[in-house]
Amino acid sequence: MLNNYTYMEQTIRKMQVKGASSMMTFSLWKQLKRRLRRSRKPLWTLGAVAFWITASIGCGAAITAVPPVLYAKDQPSISEALANRTDAIPVILRRIYVCGEETESLGRLEGKGIVRLLMEHPEWSASLDRDGESVTVVEHIEDLSDYCKSHAYFGIDKNGNFSLFDGAPKEEKVLRTFFQLDIRFMESSLPDHQLEQLNQGIRVSDIDEYNSVLSTYSDYAMEPNEKAMKQAY
Repeated sequence: MLNNYTYMEQTIRKMQVKGASSMMTFSLWKQLKRRLRRSRKPLWTLGAVAFWITASIGCGAAITAVPPVLYAKDQPSISEALANRTDAIPVILRRIYVCGEETESLGRLEGKGIVRLLMEHPEWSASLDRDGESVTVVEHIEDLSDYCKSHAYFGIDKNGNFSLFDGAPKEEKVLRTFFQLDIRFMESSLPDHQLEQLNQGIRVSDIDEYNSVLSTYSDYAMEPNEKAMKQAY
Protein backbone atom coordinates (compact mmCIF):
# COMPACT_ATOMS: atom_id res chain seq x y z
CA MET A 1 0.00 0.00 0.00
CA LEU A 2 1.38 3.42 -0.94
CA ASN A 3 2.38 5.70 1.90
CA ASN A 4 0.69 9.10 2.14
CA TYR A 5 3.52 11.20 0.70
CA THR A 6 3.87 8.88 -2.31
CA TYR A 7 0.14 9.11 -2.87
CA MET A 8 0.28 12.91 -2.68
CA GLU A 9 3.21 13.05 -5.10
CA GLN A 10 1.44 10.84 -7.62
CA THR A 11 -1.74 12.92 -7.30
CA ILE A 12 0.15 16.14 -8.06
CA ARG A 13 1.91 14.54 -11.03
CA LYS A 14 -1.43 13.41 -12.45
CA MET A 15 -2.77 16.96 -12.13
CA GLN A 16 0.25 18.34 -13.97
CA VAL A 17 -0.19 15.78 -16.76
CA LYS A 18 -3.80 16.91 -17.08
CA GLY A 19 -2.61 20.48 -17.55
CA ALA A 20 -3.03 21.95 -14.08
CA SER A 21 -0.97 25.08 -13.49
CA SER A 22 2.27 24.32 -11.61
CA MET A 23 1.99 27.66 -9.77
CA MET A 24 -1.56 26.81 -8.73
CA THR A 25 -0.51 23.35 -7.51
CA PHE A 26 2.36 24.92 -5.55
CA SER A 27 -0.01 27.45 -3.97
CA LEU A 28 -2.46 24.75 -2.91
CA TRP A 29 0.36 22.64 -1.51
CA LYS A 30 1.63 25.58 0.58
CA GLN A 31 -1.88 26.13 1.95
CA LEU A 32 -2.03 22.44 2.84
CA LYS A 33 1.30 22.57 4.68
CA ARG A 34 0.18 25.55 6.74
CA ARG A 35 -3.10 23.90 7.69
CA LEU A 36 -1.47 20.64 8.73
CA ARG A 37 1.21 22.47 10.70
CA ARG A 38 -1.36 24.53 12.59
CA SER A 39 -3.80 21.73 13.29
CA ARG A 40 -1.08 19.15 14.13
CA LYS A 41 -3.32 16.53 12.50
CA PRO A 42 -1.81 13.10 11.69
CA LEU A 43 -0.37 12.60 8.25
CA TRP A 44 -3.07 10.14 7.23
CA THR A 45 -5.21 13.19 6.47
CA LEU A 46 -3.00 13.82 3.44
CA GLY A 47 -5.02 11.28 1.50
CA ALA A 48 -8.20 13.25 2.07
CA VAL A 49 -6.51 16.52 1.20
CA ALA A 50 -5.20 15.05 -2.05
CA PHE A 51 -8.83 14.67 -3.05
CA TRP A 52 -9.45 18.32 -2.04
CA ILE A 53 -6.59 19.54 -4.26
CA THR A 54 -7.82 17.45 -7.20
CA ALA A 55 -11.36 18.75 -6.74
CA SER A 56 -10.13 22.34 -6.56
CA ILE A 57 -8.29 21.96 -9.85
CA GLY A 58 -11.22 20.19 -11.47
CA CYS A 59 -13.66 22.89 -10.44
CA GLY A 60 -11.53 25.56 -12.06
CA ALA A 61 -10.17 27.36 -9.01
CA ALA A 62 -9.64 31.03 -9.77
CA ILE A 63 -6.29 32.04 -11.26
CA THR A 64 -5.51 35.72 -11.57
CA ALA A 65 -4.72 36.53 -15.17
CA VAL A 66 -1.73 38.78 -15.80
CA PRO A 67 -2.45 41.27 -18.57
CA PRO A 68 -0.08 40.86 -21.52
CA VAL A 69 2.73 43.35 -21.95
CA LEU A 70 2.86 45.07 -25.31
CA TYR A 71 6.42 44.61 -26.52
CA ALA A 72 8.04 46.51 -29.35
CA LYS A 73 7.32 43.80 -31.91
CA ASP A 74 3.61 43.99 -30.98
CA GLN A 75 3.40 47.75 -31.37
CA PRO A 76 3.39 48.46 -35.11
CA SER A 77 1.75 51.84 -34.50
CA ILE A 78 4.86 53.11 -32.68
CA SER A 79 7.21 51.84 -35.36
CA GLU A 80 5.00 53.30 -38.08
CA ALA A 81 4.82 56.63 -36.28
CA LEU A 82 8.60 56.80 -35.96
CA ALA A 83 9.78 55.25 -39.22
CA ASN A 84 9.46 58.40 -41.33
CA ARG A 85 10.53 60.93 -38.73
CA THR A 86 13.86 62.57 -39.47
CA ASP A 87 13.98 64.83 -36.41
CA ALA A 88 15.89 63.68 -33.32
CA ILE A 89 13.64 62.63 -30.44
CA PRO A 90 14.64 62.24 -26.76
CA VAL A 91 14.62 58.58 -25.67
CA ILE A 92 14.33 57.61 -22.01
CA LEU A 93 15.05 54.09 -20.72
CA ARG A 94 13.23 52.98 -17.55
CA ARG A 95 14.62 49.89 -15.84
CA ILE A 96 11.97 48.41 -13.55
CA TYR A 97 13.36 45.91 -11.06
CA VAL A 98 11.66 43.51 -8.65
CA CYS A 99 12.65 46.17 -6.12
CA GLY A 100 13.45 49.64 -7.37
CA GLU A 101 13.56 51.58 -10.60
CA GLU A 102 16.23 53.44 -12.55
CA THR A 103 15.95 55.96 -15.38
CA GLU A 104 18.57 56.67 -18.02
CA SER A 105 18.63 59.03 -20.97
CA LEU A 106 19.64 57.38 -24.23
CA GLY A 107 20.03 60.75 -25.90
CA ARG A 108 18.23 61.99 -29.01
CA LEU A 109 17.66 59.56 -31.86
CA GLU A 110 16.02 59.82 -35.26
CA GLY A 111 12.92 57.75 -35.88
CA LYS A 112 14.72 54.99 -37.79
CA GLY A 113 17.33 54.77 -35.04
CA ILE A 114 14.62 54.25 -32.42
CA VAL A 115 12.92 51.58 -34.53
CA ARG A 116 16.25 49.79 -34.93
CA LEU A 117 16.85 49.99 -31.16
CA LEU A 118 13.46 48.42 -30.46
CA MET A 119 14.09 45.65 -32.97
CA GLU A 120 17.38 44.86 -31.21
CA HIS A 121 15.53 44.61 -27.88
CA PRO A 122 12.14 42.98 -28.63
CA GLU A 123 11.58 42.36 -24.89
CA TRP A 124 11.33 46.11 -24.26
CA SER A 125 7.99 47.89 -24.28
CA ALA A 126 7.77 51.41 -25.70
CA SER A 127 5.44 54.39 -25.75
CA LEU A 128 5.28 57.88 -27.22
CA ASP A 129 4.28 60.77 -25.02
CA ARG A 130 1.02 62.56 -25.78
CA ASP A 131 2.68 65.16 -27.95
CA GLY A 132 4.81 62.60 -29.77
CA GLU A 133 7.93 64.52 -28.76
CA SER A 134 9.69 61.83 -26.69
CA VAL A 135 9.83 58.05 -26.40
CA THR A 136 10.01 56.00 -23.21
CA VAL A 137 11.20 52.40 -23.37
CA VAL A 138 10.77 50.04 -20.41
CA GLU A 139 12.93 47.08 -19.45
CA HIS A 140 11.80 44.67 -16.71
CA ILE A 141 14.66 43.09 -14.75
CA GLU A 142 14.37 40.14 -12.36
CA ASP A 143 16.80 41.57 -9.83
CA LEU A 144 17.14 44.28 -7.20
CA SER A 145 18.26 47.75 -8.19
CA ASP A 146 21.60 48.97 -6.83
CA TYR A 147 19.72 51.21 -4.40
CA CYS A 148 17.61 48.33 -3.07
CA LYS A 149 20.68 46.12 -2.70
CA SER A 150 22.01 48.57 -0.14
CA HIS A 151 18.77 49.82 1.46
CA ALA A 152 16.05 47.12 1.31
CA TYR A 153 14.80 45.38 4.46
CA PHE A 154 12.00 42.90 5.06
CA GLY A 155 10.02 43.40 8.24
CA ILE A 156 6.61 43.92 9.85
CA ASP A 157 4.68 47.17 9.51
CA LYS A 158 2.51 48.64 12.25
CA ASN A 159 -0.53 46.71 10.96
CA GLY A 160 1.17 43.32 11.12
CA ASN A 161 1.85 43.08 7.39
CA PHE A 162 4.97 41.47 5.96
CA SER A 163 6.50 44.34 4.01
CA LEU A 164 9.57 45.56 2.17
CA PHE A 165 11.10 48.75 3.56
CA ASP A 166 13.48 51.45 2.39
CA GLY A 167 15.78 51.30 5.39
CA ALA A 168 15.06 49.66 8.75
CA PRO A 169 11.35 49.02 9.54
CA LYS A 170 11.45 51.54 12.41
CA GLU A 171 11.75 54.29 9.79
CA GLU A 172 8.34 53.20 8.40
CA LYS A 173 9.25 53.77 4.74
CA VAL A 174 7.22 50.96 3.19
CA LEU A 175 8.11 50.14 -0.40
CA ARG A 176 5.72 47.23 -0.83
CA THR A 177 3.29 45.21 1.30
CA PHE A 178 2.94 41.48 0.60
CA PHE A 179 0.52 39.85 3.06
CA GLN A 180 -0.93 39.92 6.56
CA LEU A 181 1.06 37.76 8.98
CA ASP A 182 -0.54 35.30 11.38
CA ILE A 183 1.37 36.74 14.34
CA ARG A 184 0.11 34.23 16.92
CA PHE A 185 1.04 31.24 14.78
CA MET A 186 4.41 32.75 13.88
CA GLU A 187 5.30 33.52 17.51
CA SER A 188 4.46 29.95 18.52
CA SER A 189 6.57 28.50 15.69
CA LEU A 190 9.74 30.60 15.44
CA PRO A 191 12.55 31.01 17.98
CA ASP A 192 12.84 34.35 19.78
CA HIS A 193 16.00 35.43 17.98
CA GLN A 194 14.33 34.99 14.58
CA LEU A 195 11.29 37.02 15.68
CA GLU A 196 13.60 39.75 16.96
CA GLN A 197 15.48 39.74 13.66
CA LEU A 198 12.22 40.22 11.78
CA ASN A 199 11.19 43.09 14.07
CA GLN A 200 14.55 44.79 13.56
CA GLY A 201 14.50 44.15 9.81
CA ILE A 202 16.11 41.55 7.55
CA ARG A 203 18.56 43.01 5.04
CA VAL A 204 18.45 41.59 1.52
CA SER A 205 21.23 42.39 -0.94
CA ASP A 206 20.41 40.18 -3.93
CA ILE A 207 17.49 38.48 -5.63
CA ASP A 208 18.26 35.06 -4.12
CA GLU A 209 18.08 36.41 -0.56
CA TYR A 210 14.94 38.34 -1.48
CA ASN A 211 13.16 35.23 -2.79
CA SER A 212 14.39 33.06 0.10
CA VAL A 213 13.13 35.39 2.84
CA LEU A 214 9.83 35.99 1.05
CA SER A 215 9.29 32.25 0.63
CA THR A 216 10.12 31.52 4.28
CA TYR A 217 7.65 33.99 5.76
CA SER A 218 4.90 33.21 3.25
CA ASP A 219 4.34 30.08 5.39
CA TYR A 220 3.01 32.43 8.09
CA ALA A 221 0.68 34.42 5.84
CA MET A 222 -2.83 34.71 7.19
CA GLU A 223 -5.28 32.92 4.94
CA PRO A 224 -8.02 35.08 3.37
CA ASN A 225 -10.85 33.63 5.45
CA GLU A 226 -8.89 34.17 8.67
CA LYS A 227 -8.19 37.78 7.70
CA ALA A 228 -11.87 38.37 6.98
CA MET A 229 -12.85 36.97 10.39
CA LYS A 230 -10.27 39.19 12.10
CA GLN A 231 -11.63 42.29 10.35
CA ALA A 232 -15.19 41.33 11.30
CA TYR A 233 -14.27 41.53 14.96
